[in-house]
Amino acid sequence: MTAGEYVIDSRNGRIGRVMGRVGTYVQLRPPGGGREWDCPLEAVTPARPGEVLRARVREVNAEGRLP
Repeated sequence: MTAGEYVIDSRNGRIGRVMGRVGTYVQLRPPGGGREWDCPLEAVTPARPGEVLRARVREVNAEGRLP
């Protein structure tokens, strides 16, 4: 897996964008920004295309919001 790729944290079903990797953990950030969380490498599964599309739409919407 590479930085920027969308994956699913199979422990709770959350989708996240890979920000990096430290040891046996992957650092994920929710679509549209927010607090990163660590996920064990064995709990990461690839996101399906529909899930990626929804995540990218959330990011674009978050960027377009006025302060």
